[in-house]
Amino acid sequence: MEHIVIIGNGISGVTVARHVRKLSDKRITIISAETDYFFSRTALMYIYMGHMKFEHTQPYENWFWKKNRIELVKGYVKQVHTSENKVALADGTSIDYDKLVIATGSKPNKFGWPGQDLEGVQGLYSKQDLDNLEKFAPDKEQCKRAVIVGGGLIGIEMAEMLRSRKIPVTFLVREDSFWNGVLPAGESALINEHILEHHIDLRLGTNLVEILSDENGKAKAVVTDKGDTIPCDIVGLTAGVSPNVDFLKESDIELGRGVKVNRLLETSAKNVYAIGDCAEQHEAIGNRRPIEAVWYTGRMMGETLAQTLCGNPTEYKPGHWFNSAKFLDVEYQTYGWVFSERGMKDYEQHFHWRHAKEKICITIAFHKESKLFLGINTFGIRMRHELFDKWLTEERSVDYVMEYLKDANFDPEFYKQYEGEIVAKYNSEFGTNINPKKKSWKRIFSNA
Repeated sequence: MEHIVIIGNGISGVTVARHVRKLSDKRITIISAETDYFFSRTALMYIYMGHMKFEHTQPYENWFWKKNRIELVKGYVKQVHTSENKVALADGTSIDYDKLVIATGSKPNKFGWPGQDLEGVQGLYSKQDLDNLEKFAPDKEQCKRAVIVGGGLIGIEMAEMLRSRKIPVTFLVREDSFWNGVLPAGESALINEHILEHHIDLRLGTNLVEILSDENGKAKAVVTDKGDTIPCDIVGLTAGVSPNVDFLKESDIELGRGVKVNRLLETSAKNVYAIGDCAEQHEAIGNRRPIEAVWYTGRMMGETLAQTLCGNPTEYKPGHWFNSAKFLDVEYQTYGWVFSERGMKDYEQHFHWRHAKEKICITIAFHKESKLFLGINTFGIRMRHELFDKWLTEERSVDYVMEYLKDANFDPEFYKQYEGEIVAKYNSEFGTNINPKKKSWKRIFSNA
């Protein structure tokens, strides 16, 4: 019986295992050193905040794996020997494979800061990170202040977690506005304001220089490039993530920043594949990055690779870009491409609308000459993924999107609607005379 070995029990590894099992009777083994069973990594913050228990983050009962004949091995893979079709574990044992899937995810970036390996310095990625946060920041009495370094999505999640226990937070962001390498200026400014309103000490344009140690080897303060020394009990390093591939450096598998793969997710080694955060496309797919550390793309890669492993070679085609997140209590969605001012294409034009009082705004990107709709960001308004996906595929114009914008609104009943204001501002800016169509459930669910 063909043996498929999967290194990593995150969303990518578990998805490929589940789908291979649906399609075949192959022997499947998952190796992981992190936890006994798969859990939802994106839910870690809600455990700390008291909304969930760890067992609530496990999508499958513990009996699921045995019932579906998916073998689980708790261990750390030290090396991969592709010439022998073998993985060597740190405990001295080894496992033979017929086909190998590398799904080892990411690790927090470290940039050689003095003190970065002290106790009380951590990222927010693994179950062990959550355990360490409970150890060093259980409450505001034992943790007088936390410092977070890096202004991405994980950083703001960590800030929200710590503030939920009333722990003071200083947030060091090297950019002059939060996440302005990704978000257009109006949206970035909105998030700056929102962070400050939540009593977080946001320091823009500020870099970490050093983490100072106490006499026991634990972080006691950080030093910034502004000359400030900030006492703290925990330091969150959230300056992005990198593929977790160090254990492959002595193998003959081609590496870039991650494991190099083609569209079939094949590596340079025969019968070895890579998926999820650790996989790097030889050539980027459209405007996507060669490495995508995103939950849903990891899941899609797992589903795609299962087809190939079961005799139906299938290229990875992720479709139109989309993502969602939460900035404290402001929900964010993006469909298609809306670049920040730093990354805007020459042909790209933006329309931005922001509510006068609430933390609600949208930015729509379109081709300045053809008026082709390119993408939309929304903050505080829920939109229908399926409709924007459809409009992007049909290559609709920005005027068409404005006309049918009410169809895309997915906010619950009794929520205030803003499409009238949005279209009025668009008409004023671009000299159009668009009358937004009334929402039509028939249109929404046609071709669904």
